Amino acid sequence: MSPLEMPTAGWIVLAIFQAILMLMLAPLATGFSRVIRAKIHSRQGPGVLQDYRDIAKLLRRQSVAPANSGFIFWIMPWVLVVTMLLIGMALPTVTQVSPFPISGDIITDIYLLAIFRFFFSLSGIDSNSMFAGMGSSRELTLGILVEPILILAIVVVALSVGTTDLGYISHALANNSWQHPLTIIFAGIVCAFALFIEMGKLPFDSAEAEQELQEGPVTEYSGSALAMVKLGLGLKQLVVAQLFLAIFIPWGKASSLSFGGLFSATIILLIKLFVVFLVAGLVENTMARVRFTQVHRVIFPAFLVAVLALIFLIFGW
Repeated sequence: MSPLEMPTAGWIVLAIFQAILMLMLAPLATGFSRVIRAKIHSRQGPGVLQDYRDIAKLLRRQSVAPANSGFIFWIMPWVLVVTMLLIGMALPTVTQVSPFPISGDIITDIYLLAIFRFFFSLSGIDSNSMFAGMGSSRELTLGILVEPILILAIVVVALSVGTTDLGYISHALANNSWQHPLTIIFAGIVCAFALFIEMGKLPFDSAEAEQELQEGPVTEYSGSALAMVKLGLGLKQLVVAQLFLAIFIPWGKASSLSFGGLFSATIILLIKLFVVFLVAGLVENTMARVRFTQVHRVIFPAFLVAVLALIFLIFGW
């Protein structure tokens, strides 16, 4: 399906169902991460369904905002969810092509991720809270360090395949159309590193530390607004994990809209996600948090690897 071609009704239904399924599974993904953390720490911890109960409880409560907060503060939770759902609709997770190619271009997806971070950070400033403002500053600084290597890694893959359409990239790599194997391997390593940071994992971040500096933008949220923020952050973890799987591990997808093919592809996708979140949980809980002033020293080698992938592409390796 061409990126400029209007998808048929069947593909639109699949895209909407795919996005809704991601939204429903987001609390399960974050709950699974919390269970892994608890087991590694040798404590019982909450159950895997605890995030569902927390979000349901928050949705029944009234949102309270600072008196001097502005419009951005109120719309931020919705922006988080909507931007991630747009990416979720376009990801070729169970099919070989993007079910919603209108937002299936990697440039569009990169901009949607940037909008997510921009509004998340701006809401902390808009709340006029000192701690929220410092948290927003930290979030923007981390974005400045991480986003260039993520963009470079994905653009290198796009140049290698010859298109920026996510569906075509996934289809090409699934059919072993690897013109530059070393380029794809190094770009995949860098992309996995960058998306690991985007998921809000240790040692770079701790998404549960609402009272600490890194989650400053969330400090002033409560009630249903806080529930939406939690959904948005959990949905982002699920979306970026599937973005990596769609590009670099694109096998096991359905070639048509048949029920049997889509069902088996969905089971394979769930297995992939289980492995991704298991590995991410093991990695984040086996190392200490990096001091914010030292983050650039950890990220800079990844940038060098991304540049190396670009050099391999230039030389055709």
